[in-house]
Amino acid sequence: MHASADCDRIAQMNVTAKRAILQGKIRVPGSKSHTIRAVLLASLADGTSHISNPLPSADCLSAAHAVPLLGAAVDFGEADSSVWTVQGAGRDVHLPDDVVNVGDSGSLLYFMSPIAATFPGWSIFTGDESIRNRPVEHVADALRQLGCEAYISRPGKNAPPLLIRGPAANYNVVTDGQLSQYVSGMMMAATRMDGTLEIELTDPKETPYLTMTRLWLESLGVRVSVSPDFKHITVTGPALIQAFDRTIPSDWEAVAFPLIAALMTDSEITIENVDGSGSQGDDAIIQVLQSVGADISWDRMAGSLTVRGGRRAHAASDAVPGRLSAQKLPAGELHVNLAGFPDAICAVAAVACFIEGTTIIEDVGVCRKKETDRIKVMKEELEQLGINTEEGPDCLVIHGHSPLTVTGEKNSLFSLHGGVVESYGDHRVAMSLSCLGLGMPDGETLTVNGAECCSVSFPGFFDVMNRIGAGFTML
Repeated sequence: MHASADCDRIAQMNVTAKRAILQGKIRVPGSKSHTIRAVLLASLADGTSHISNPLPSADCLSAAHAVPLLGAAVDFGEADSSVWTVQGAGRDVHLPDDVVNVGDSGSLLYFMSPIAATFPGWSIFTGDESIRNRPVEHVADALRQLGCEAYISRPGKNAPPLLIRGPAANYNVVTDGQLSQYVSGMMMAATRMDGTLEIELTDPKETPYLTMTRLWLESLGVRVSVSPDFKHITVTGPALIQAFDRTIPSDWEAVAFPLIAALMTDSEITIENVDGSGSQGDDAIIQVLQSVGADISWDRMAGSLTVRGGRRAHAASDAVPGRLSAQKLPAGELHVNLAGFPDAICAVAAVACFIEGTTIIEDVGVCRKKETDRIKVMKEELEQLGINTEEGPDCLVIHGHSPLTVTGEKNSLFSLHGGVVESYGDHRVAMSLSCLGLGMPDGETLTVNGAECCSVSFPGFFDVMNRIGAGFTML
């Protein structure tokens, strides 16, 4: 069965949100990070692999449509199938036999380009307009250290198309590692190298994703070593990976959106099929939100989160139910270091509008290199909605207010109002702002332009949320 990864064909969709109450159970899709790793490793494997609960998002479909260029084959099964079957190329894996168009997937670009660099010959990587503005010099520099030729096609433009000539012949790389994906790509590529690849990271970020890659490789019999500070990584090749059957866990990055939506509204929801393995760093958002009084219960055995917001929330005896506040924290500030899970910046920034006090989102300079400059975009769009924000080179500051005072009355300082905002083609911006709209004051509406991009990581997001009462209107 064919599944299209051509996101450019999706018509623009604008979404309008207004105050809502959410109730019921919701299940988020499988992890994008796990799905793309599974597809790539299965394509390198010898034999037939089965991937259950894959995320059929645009990014993951881009990966599934790219791996046949290496000699693998992907069968998506029947309509709405929950299992993808991958016939691995194994010993017959080869240089990509055409230009690799990664669509809008930075993960695929950064994962697959080091793998392609292990083959003799030229590989070319490009993508949609967003990808053709994503930084790639850090990848080119690392590949040059491995003995490859690597060129960016447009002079003065640090973005694809990227041209690579392999094979990699050196085994030592020193790089900053602020973006984890190309490091994970080199770790996977090392399975095809004849020796031990040593990677030195001078400033490692997004380290939970390096742990995720290590666990995947180790589970497939690859020898991997990662130092406690993540500054030294070794992977020993060659390693012929054997086919595997795996179930993809739910995506914590997707969990964040119904989670914050419930906290910003008078809602009670249960999020099912929540991954408790610890392989995704984004689960740290639970402790962050609980520190300001969020009513969140995590039943790890059942794999479910129950979230109560607003007047449905339970609270300590000295607090107003549903009132989120940083005032009991040091200096009345919530400091959130997102170095390990920077993709949560949009969700945290949105819910921070409802937290009494100052929220300082720190160590997120890498977010300027994502689908958009997420620090700049979130600051500008939130300010249009009446929120007082500041930005620094690697931080975003939100001066928020709870809709309720300490006595439970309406808070006159709560300044959020409706308006029209832009997604800039960034799925996480679109979902976070849409959820923010559900907490609007009565009579206010929020329209998010270009919300179709949510399909990159959460297909059917608005339909899923509407089933629990969100009331999104899509035009």
